[in-house]
Amino acid sequence: MSTGALLRMLDRADKEVMKLNRADIGAVYEFMHKFRHNPENPGLHLKSLNGDARLMSARVSKDYRALLLHIADRDYLLVAVKHRSEVYDDLTRYAYRVNRVSGGIEVIDLAPVGDSIVGRVLPPAAEPQPAATAHGPATDHATRRPLFAAYTDAQLLELGVAEPLLAQIRGLTAEAELLELLDRAPQLTTDVLFALFDGTPYEVVLRQVTDPVRAEEAVDPEDFLAAVQRPATQVTSDDEALQAMLGETFERWQIFLHPTQRKLVDRSYKGPARVGGGPGTGKTIVALHRVAHLVRRLPAGTDKPVLLTTFNRNLAADLKTRLLALGGQELVSRVDIVNIDRLASRVVTEAKAGGSRRTIEDNRVPDLWADFLVETGETGWDAEFLAAEWTQVILGQVLSSRTDYFRARRPNRGRNLTRLERDQVWQLTERFTTWLEGQGMWTWRQVAQRAARLEIDRTAGHGAAADESSGGFHRPRYRHVVVDEAQDLSAAHWKMLRAMVAPGPDDMFLAGDTHQRIYDNHVTLGSLGINIRGRSSRLTLSYRTTREILAAALEIMTGELYDDLDGGAEDLAGYRSLLRGGRPVFRGVPTWAQERDLITERLRDWGDPTDGSVAVCVPTNELAADVMAHLAAAGLPAVEIGPDGPRRPDGVHVGTMHRFKGLEYQRMIIAAVSDGLVPRQFIARYRDTDPKRYQRERQRDRSLLFVAATRPRDELAVSWHGMPSPFLTGRLVQRQLT
Repeated sequence: MSTGALLRMLDRADKEVMKLNRADIGAVYEFMHKFRHNPENPGLHLKSLNGDARLMSARVSKDYRALLLHIADRDYLLVAVKHRSEVYDDLTRYAYRVNRVSGGIEVIDLAPVGDSIVGRVLPPAAEPQPAATAHGPATDHATRRPLFAAYTDAQLLELGVAEPLLAQIRGLTAEAELLELLDRAPQLTTDVLFALFDGTPYEVVLRQVTDPVRAEEAVDPEDFLAAVQRPATQVTSDDEALQAMLGETFERWQIFLHPTQRKLVDRSYKGPARVGGGPGTGKTIVALHRVAHLVRRLPAGTDKPVLLTTFNRNLAADLKTRLLALGGQELVSRVDIVNIDRLASRVVTEAKAGGSRRTIEDNRVPDLWADFLVETGETGWDAEFLAAEWTQVILGQVLSSRTDYFRARRPNRGRNLTRLERDQVWQLTERFTTWLEGQGMWTWRQVAQRAARLEIDRTAGHGAAADESSGGFHRPRYRHVVVDEAQDLSAAHWKMLRAMVAPGPDDMFLAGDTHQRIYDNHVTLGSLGINIRGRSSRLTLSYRTTREILAAALEIMTGELYDDLDGGAEDLAGYRSLLRGGRPVFRGVPTWAQERDLITERLRDWGDPTDGSVAVCVPTNELAADVMAHLAAAGLPAVEIGPDGPRRPDGVHVGTMHRFKGLEYQRMIIAAVSDGLVPRQFIARYRDTDPKRYQRERQRDRSLLFVAATRPRDELAVSWHGMPSPFLTGRLVQRQLT
């Protein structure tokens, strides 16, 4: 009696299926359902092709056939869905193998690239030449230099290039040919050849592209069963995926991960781990899949032992929506999804430690310090200095006594303080805290500091939270903690989180990029009990934006140094995209009035910009309000981006740079990128009096511009009035239209 079979779908087969019409997609779904139930069903016509015991075909419908790879026993891999004429008339063009580097299964379509490279290979006598990094005017095909002449076959194979494609790769002489070939090539081959084509040195490609997906054990090229289970074989065996496709609710990130991402998701870590990477590299996607992976390993229950947190409210809401799409309510029911300030507030409320005070935003703290100094007649200290010292050092490090403050390190604070000065600052902060309490107020930083202290005391088993009946310690709140946008959390937040989960395997998983830090939170995780040394990885492939926009965004970051959250340095080396598009437009005009007209003109050039796919970004709230009014007067519906995201999904979205964190658009205008606005003019006062603060504030403004520049997928227009921002290099400014 026949039993069912396991049928997995290769990601490239999924891409082919999604190009079919709705009826044919439905036929594929029905086929997969029947095949899993009984592959010997006579109506499926399962049979080997050309005497190959592993390569098989089966009937999907009258016109389409499934191409299958027989993995082992009743285990099959759907590798393609083709018109029946393609399957029978040209089967020899398909090759399949286990990649000796990644250990993944690769099914390769060897159809020639156009008519230009049929049967051609690189002559053996050809001398290696420098890799092409720029491509001049088209020349006669016979005189073009092969694109990859600088590399031997052995080098390309060591990088993981698919061996059956070597002959065709040797014949490539133009970018169009490369793009056509890579449209059918395996993932690793695509990543490697694009990196080499862009001029990335061989050793760098080996380290940044190949090594992250290299199999961790010796690869047996005949063991297809082991190969299909490695991260490099991008497959799904989930019948629900095609149902989601039919319902048009499916997004590929829900099922298919790049091998680099999959390895990070499934790995077992001995302690806290971190994944970094530039915008659009899928850090959030990895964090979500990591949550799903951790939940799948939990014992049955109704509690929420996994925490998923991030900095702001709209990002937390987005994480919940995405997690629902990924695994449904059953997955979400085991996860506590909450933004970090609300989590801290929950802890404080639970302990009845906040009283009736109202919580005010941290950006009001400098003004409150100024009011306090005026009321008390204190003239020896600067309000902004005291505000920063209080929030970043005293509250940020959860210092509870004068002695703690005297001993505390003050990284990135610039000005050194004598013991006497520290004593004066401590007394002032105590008086300021009392003054705030008298007005029935406290800040989110104070909430975080109080929550951290409560959690530390709770897990230590003393204070009001002690388990008096048993004399034992309280168990930590969570088994696993996953943090998205980790670069934006303060030291107090980290101390609270550290106390919420017991140190041990897979305790904390952090995703973030310090190049996108838009709040003044600089921490060294190791000093806070979160040791990520040796467990820090980086994603380098951007899925969001084109290579052209990416190049401009990286140019904006020129000359800036960023930390890695643990005392070291981090860069964007190897950050790349496989998407191509038009070059960003840079343009300057004399006045803001002219620039407003330029914005309207650009929006009209883009056709109908009112479907929520287009946005305008400016540095200040005043400029945003001005743009909103100007667009409304021009008959273009403008929608404000508030603290929780756009007010409506349609219209032209308008907001400040802070508001664009976590958002994506098809096209985007970044306006008023002028000297004095980006970076903010007032920070120049710190250049001589507090150089470290000047550098930190300037870096924050550069990060804001970088975040904004990496939001659009297809088109980016940057403008300024007067003098351009110093962050726009000479090469970018010279691109402006005349």
